[in-house]
Amino acid sequence: MSRYVLGVSAFYHDSAAAVLKDGIIVAAAQEERFSRKKHDPRFPQAAINYCLEEAEIDSGDLAAIAFYDDPALTVDRILRSSIAFAPESEAFFTRAIRSFFGVKPYFKERIEEMLKCEVPIYFARHHYSHAASAFFPSPFEEAAVMCVDGVGEWSTTSVGMGRASAIEIMKEIRYPHSLGLLYSAFTFFCGFKVNSGEYKLMGLAPYGTPDYAGKIKENLIDIKSDGSFRLNLDFFDFHQGLSLTNERFHQLFDGPPRVPESRITRREMDLAASIQAVTEEVMLKMSRTLHDMTGAAKLCLAGGVALNCVANGKILRAGIFDDIWIQPAAGDAGGAIGAAYLADFNMLGGTRPALTGGGDAQQGSFIGPEYSDDEIVMFLSQCGASYHRLDPTDAGAAKIAGLLAEQKIVGMFAGRMEFGPRALGGRSILGDPRAAATQSRMNLKIKFRESFRPFAPVVLKSRAADYFELGSDSPYMLIVAPVRAEHRRIPEASSDPEDMLQIVNAVRSTIPAVTHVDFSARIQTVEKSVNPRTFAVLQAFEALTGCPLLVNTSFNVRGEPIVCSPEDAYRCFMRTEIDALVMGNYILYRDEQTPVEQDDSWKKEYQLD
Repeated sequence: MSRYVLGVSAFYHDSAAAVLKDGIIVAAAQEERFSRKKHDPRFPQAAINYCLEEAEIDSGDLAAIAFYDDPALTVDRILRSSIAFAPESEAFFTRAIRSFFGVKPYFKERIEEMLKCEVPIYFARHHYSHAASAFFPSPFEEAAVMCVDGVGEWSTTSVGMGRASAIEIMKEIRYPHSLGLLYSAFTFFCGFKVNSGEYKLMGLAPYGTPDYAGKIKENLIDIKSDGSFRLNLDFFDFHQGLSLTNERFHQLFDGPPRVPESRITRREMDLAASIQAVTEEVMLKMSRTLHDMTGAAKLCLAGGVALNCVANGKILRAGIFDDIWIQPAAGDAGGAIGAAYLADFNMLGGTRPALTGGGDAQQGSFIGPEYSDDEIVMFLSQCGASYHRLDPTDAGAAKIAGLLAEQKIVGMFAGRMEFGPRALGGRSILGDPRAAATQSRMNLKIKFRESFRPFAPVVLKSRAADYFELGSDSPYMLIVAPVRAEHRRIPEASSDPEDMLQIVNAVRSTIPAVTHVDFSARIQTVEKSVNPRTFAVLQAFEALTGCPLLVNTSFNVRGEPIVCSPEDAYRCFMRTEIDALVMGNYILYRDEQTPVEQDDSWKKEYQLD
């Protein structure tokens, strides 16, 4: 009889659910994709329902339910921290207690009320959930494991070792000393939203120089040679107040925080470059220490800081480990998978399934909902859309590649949805990387986001080394590597060093739409066995143009989650300047659609014109 385990992460940010069947991931999804509320932290009822439906089981078939952290230890941290920093911590304590006691202690009641049955419930430790999500789906029989985030219960950084069906945490750094919270403090100070804008800060970093790095290390963080660190709490407020930074922090960095949506200045560019450099230094030192400690040849990464693909690329190129694997949903969402593994192996006596074919167990992270052609046609007919059937022999790869070669922008809605923050071809927007205007057009007319934000290349695995200095696969778009020298071009000097649009539009390579200002790119490699449809489009595009890569960005607009359903995809298509939309084995062209009355009220929330 099969063994089913439900894993859940919830109540902080990026709530999610996952189901394992006999130690194999059957389904996983974030609640935001169903609720359409980005980073939705609420109890993931829709995600749980999807996972049970995908597994074709009722709640009574579950052998166990696992929650991704331990609420009792979180209460312990809140109480002890509030006492330690009293009386200044009164505001912090009041907010934390109201937030925490509103939801987390009642997970057992919520899940039992929803499922209408009693199933054994396991509360995992937060960093063990991260570690399990990193190691158990990885392609490694054994590996060192490193988890770095803001905070989980007490842990902010943990390192250890994974072997077979077991994980051992060997050392940790505890709250309030947190690399994730340090990075988030600069995210806030530079005018971006905490817990969602950190990747914007990472994308901004190459525009600046790390002039503030020395000041950060002299005043904010004491980094030891082994990568361990302590924060100087005199400059922060997160441990006792309602903000991340305080007035001493603001004075140290030349004034108050940037007002969100205001002009980005040289200060923000240099601050981003500086905290990025400090983060990389810590991650590299910790990686070297972990390698010395374990002797492991492989490394697995998870936790929110593991989404810093620039730091990941630096670790890989440093040659500390032979190979690394990063959980595609490295933040809290991935904790649902990790918790499920821990319950399966620790409570139920399950063992890690044997690895086959040399790949990982995350199946390209295509473990979300899928819609049939019949469901797609039914929806398109109901909304009066004009559509055409694609050639079934290659799922329209030649047609799609032809549009892209004409520098059309194509939305891709096909197969199962990705789990994690990156679109990997199932819910993607594709473009021609050779066109210098692709980046600014996609940012400003389709994504409605900041002009400085870079786009990622998706490339045939067999051709990646021809374009990038990449010594490993990067199937989940979580490693940044330099563009090879022979493809680089020296851009014309900008007349205004703070004009982001002018800087962005400069041609830096033969693939300018995916080349960042520092000649780097966040790479996704594709092989046929994992991602056949994207592979076919790339092959067809190469046959037409000689270029084996495309621009790949997530199918959504700023402020909204990646699309999940046909309705989500069609709505996004109709209110942007995407030229064509592929839905399953059908294609829609913008100029054939009947214009619909646009409700632009959503733009006002994000101050978009």
